[in-house]
Amino acid sequence: MTNSPAPQDLQVPVELGTGPLTTDDVVAVARHGAPVRLTEAALEVIAGSRAVIEELAGDPEPHYGISTGFGALATTFIPLADRAQLQASLIRSHAAGSGPAVETEVVRALMLQRLSTMATGRTGVRPQVARTYASLLNARITPVVHEFGSLGCSGDLAPLAHCALAVMGEGPVVDADGVTRPAAEALADAGIEPLRLAEKEGLALINGTDGMLGMLVLALHDLADLVTVADLAAAMSVEALLGTDAVFAADLARLRPHPGQQASAANLRALLEDSPIIASHRDPSCTRVQDAYSLRCAPQVHGAVRDTLEHARLVALRELTAAIDNPVVTLDHRVESNGNFHGAPVAYALDFLAIAVADLASISERRTDRHLDAKRNDGLPPFLAGTPGVDSGLMIAQYTAAGLVAEMKRLAAPASVDSIPSSAMQEDHVSMGWHAARKLRRSVECLRDVLAIELLTAARSLDLRAPLRPAVGTAAVRDLLRTGVEGPGPDRFLAPEIAWVSAAVGSGAVLAAARAAVHGLH
Repeated sequence: MTNSPAPQDLQVPVELGTGPLTTDDVVAVARHGAPVRLTEAALEVIAGSRAVIEELAGDPEPHYGISTGFGALATTFIPLADRAQLQASLIRSHAAGSGPAVETEVVRALMLQRLSTMATGRTGVRPQVARTYASLLNARITPVVHEFGSLGCSGDLAPLAHCALAVMGEGPVVDADGVTRPAAEALADAGIEPLRLAEKEGLALINGTDGMLGMLVLALHDLADLVTVADLAAAMSVEALLGTDAVFAADLARLRPHPGQQASAANLRALLEDSPIIASHRDPSCTRVQDAYSLRCAPQVHGAVRDTLEHARLVALRELTAAIDNPVVTLDHRVESNGNFHGAPVAYALDFLAIAVADLASISERRTDRHLDAKRNDGLPPFLAGTPGVDSGLMIAQYTAAGLVAEMKRLAAPASVDSIPSSAMQEDHVSMGWHAARKLRRSVECLRDVLAIELLTAARSLDLRAPLRPAVGTAAVRDLLRTGVEGPGPDRFLAPEIAWVSAAVGSGAVLAAARAAVHGLH
């Protein structure tokens, strides 16, 4: 994943109970290990809703999740003596994931958002349940959650159940040192008492879109940087391929008033401002009428990705304000069944982003290919090779980009249009949002590498245009790349160079170099 620099002070806790989480809160806790703190106001409202549940627990009338079974067994009344066992059994049976463990940052994001929902006072758990979740996050104890198990409806059931199992002192966890251990041992070493769940609590811990939402928030954070890196790579390609910046003019962008397009066009103008390379062919001797679409239409494509990000960000912000549980304790102390756990809103946004991200990579790969084709690169050597024929240059780097784009196109097939009924047809339409999120994470990683290959290629093309000099912004990035990757010359082992540039993109170093040279990049 892309990792922009961590916040300056990660010792300041993210407070729960003062308002909804922000996307920055999620990234700080999930990725950078910031601590969390439950406010007294949050603990009071949690205790208030718990009183409602405890009153209903003694009611001879059945209440779903309190004195009944779950899912297709919702009509089965559970005697008082068996209800603690009911909650524990729910968690144990639902902790049924399989496949490889998902990333620590995903699990931390999931736990944080479940804790945030508890802090709304709408779930009916006891304050000590919320405190225990906060304690695990602050001790950096991460339950092992598996790749498969969620259908994105009734909550991310299996992933959330694996987390609930850990707070019960069962199952494996990864401790702060990265060691996988039994939860009971890790909790004991951290001084955390395992929970014995009471009525409603097991259900409250697994009914949420927290996993898919956490992955959406992390992807949004990463893509906000990557779409600007895409603008930067495009600017370097336009310049090195002797394209024109005239098509990025502000008045032309305003003719089609999509905000994302205008932002990307502004970036391209700023990055290419006063470019000696572009100035060198801005005269009547230049016979090119129009650049290829991958150059000329970069703001339109990149801008559409930006607008898609804004839509997905709106969905995420709405979801971060939500109190998702079933049944839920309402503000007037009713306990009502509902369908708010259905992941469709998040799943659609995730799938939409996967489509946009694949297309962003696709246009980048097309620009990379133009650099390497002697019939289209305006005088550069074939494949930018040192000695064409003896050397292959960056020929196979483009193959790698093409392979990544092909994978992203497969990942762009929407998960949310699929639905496999479950729970004896009680849960007969599901969102598959967890799967949409897993696909998007892989696609974001692929995009970073595709952009790295374009940057690597465009930087070599800029060097080959010497003695002409690039613009200030593009030169700054080219110079950064030269601190880790040599310029044109005989063939070298390319994989480490691609990895180095990809890491520089992921760390934020590439974007920082551009922003230091050109202020106001979007």
